[in-house]
Amino acid sequence: MSPIASNVLHPTCAVNLRVRDDVRALIDRAAKSHGKSRSEFMIDAARRAAEDALLDQTLVRVDPAAYAHFLDVLDQPPSGAGFERLMAAAKPWAR
Repeated sequence: MSPIASNVLHPTCAVNLRVRDDVRALIDRAAKSHGKSRSEFMIDAARRAAEDALLDQTLVRVDPAAYAHFLDVLDQPPSGAGFERLMAAAKPWAR
């Protein structure tokens, strides 16, 4: 989808920020290292931070039986083919 089509489907609005020169220079360096414009970089970073902030506050409600089962599963030692494969994999720090 082209940027023009994307803006028609999802209208944009301006967000104005005032930052110190050193912070702007840091953001510009980081954006350039990722091949993005300052705006693209800041929007991506702000969106990720917003999602993380909201996910950190997510509350999952379960009935007492489901919670007891969850605790039982956590108390069991890890096992299974995936766990065995993980434990057999080469350790990066052991090279």
